[in-house]
Amino acid sequence: MIQFIDTHTHLDGTEFDADRDEVMERARAAGVSKVFLPAIDLKSVETVLAVSRKYEGYAYPMIGLHPEEVGADWENVLQRMREYIVPGHPFIAIGEVGLDFYWTRDNEREQLAAFERQVEWSVETRLPLMIHCRKAQNEMVAVMRRYQNELPGGVFHCFTGNEKEAEQLLDFHNFVLGIGGVLTFKKSHLPEVLPASVPLSRIVLETDSPYMAPVPKRGERNESAYVEFVLKCLAEAYGVEDEEVARQTNENVERVFRIG
Repeated sequence: MIQFIDTHTHLDGTEFDADRDEVMERARAAGVSKVFLPAIDLKSVETVLAVSRKYEGYAYPMIGLHPEEVGADWENVLQRMREYIVPGHPFIAIGEVGLDFYWTRDNEREQLAAFERQVEWSVETRLPLMIHCRKAQNEMVAVMRRYQNELPGGVFHCFTGNEKEAEQLLDFHNFVLGIGGVLTFKKSHLPEVLPASVPLSRIVLETDSPYMAPVPKRGERNESAYVEFVLKCLAEAYGVEDEEVARQTNENVERVFRIG
């Protein structure tokens, strides 16, 4: 069986409380060999840790403050999060962090400051970044360029951009693009954009479950097993076998996250 990795799933969410064991079993049966769980706020640090402990060696935790969760108390929240990153900690990345100006720019200053603080964590700890960016690529790039030569790498999660945006992101060494269900959507331009501008060596697979379910599961609760549909769509777009997409994306995960 082909083995592949879901690098971004919120399996700690309440959406999975009723059937998390079954969701994990379906993922394993589909060929998913590992799942990576980002935190989004202080409470979720504990939930991703709990899920990762329960499914040790299969589920791996990240730690970070999501831009949509950045409030007036962001400095206190980050201070408390930072206390989790002690010698022997289990976290594989700083995430989910970033910038999101889709709904509002009212907290732009706070988002920028919180993002930069967590970029600094990545430099200090050598943990890769799991970056969320929506309607904020120029601002995100401006922050990251200040640390470009020091960053260990990471993932630009849920990439849906054009060739120019891809080129700008791939300028960051050892960063890859996270590709999920949007690739499979009927109106998506990614099947044309990716092969033209992004080598397979710079892509990892993800679901962002329970959100963004791929075709033919669109509209349903997404889950890690469905990353298989993303893999197959990528293989078709690049004109290669499913096995080659799995092999290359697994290799990319190993390089960025340094876990085998």
